[in-house]
Order: sequence, then structure tokens, then C-alpha cells
Amino acid sequence: MARGIEIHEAHFPGRAPIDTYGNGGFRFADMSHRGSLLCLPSGIHGWDVTSPQEMAVETFERVLAEADGIEVLLVGTGLDLSLLPRPLKDALKERGIVADPMNTGAAVRTYNILLEESRAVAAALIAV
Repeated sequence: MARGIEIHEAHFPGRAPIDTYGNGGFRFADMSHRGSLLCLPSGIHGWDVTSPQEMAVETFERVLAEADGIEVLLVGTGLDLSLLPRPLKDALKERGIVADPMNTGAAVRTYNILLEESRAVAAALIAV
């Protein structure tokens, strides 16, 4: 019997460079994703954050859970640079993660370079 459309959480189970970004999404590993992304040691995950104002400890729980595999977290804050809220910055620092906010384009480019160097890098990228 035919079933209806099944919607699964967006997840790519590996590390991959971001090929392109813009138009509200990203392309990587011969796939495309509409919306924001978390690029973590466990893979690339869809992320519900759409603006810097939504960045909080709660929206970074997945990042904090994988802190052992992350030294640097690049935070793409959209078209413009936005600073991280102090509670979030403190929570990341407590787990040994250096957070570096920048616009999303700069975060994608830096992520790709550090990934190529096999560094312990992760990225939280707000779609532009």
C-alpha cells in the first residue's frame, strides 16, 4: 500500500565542504538544502535558526553535545556580522570551543579551508 510523503530531519552523515550558498540555502556533497545548517563532526544537520536574534544556548544544544570534537566554531550570522549573546559565548567557552562569528559567506569560506586542513572545525550557518 502506498504511503504518504515522509518528512525526515535533514541530515548528511559526513563532513563535506560547502560548494555554494545563497538563495536561502546551501549546496554540498551533490545535494542542496534550503535553510540554515549546522556542520558538525557527526555530519551536516538542518538548523531552524533564521536570524541572529534566535541564537541562544538552546539553539546550540547539538553543538554543545559534540563539543569533544570541536575546537573552533564558525558562526555565520547572515549577511552582516552579529555578536554572540554572552550566555552562549560562555557556554561554548566552558566546553572548550572557540566561537568566531562572521557573516555567512566568510564563515563558509573559512570552514572549507579549515576542513581541508583536517582541523576540528564546526560551523553554524544562517542561510542568506
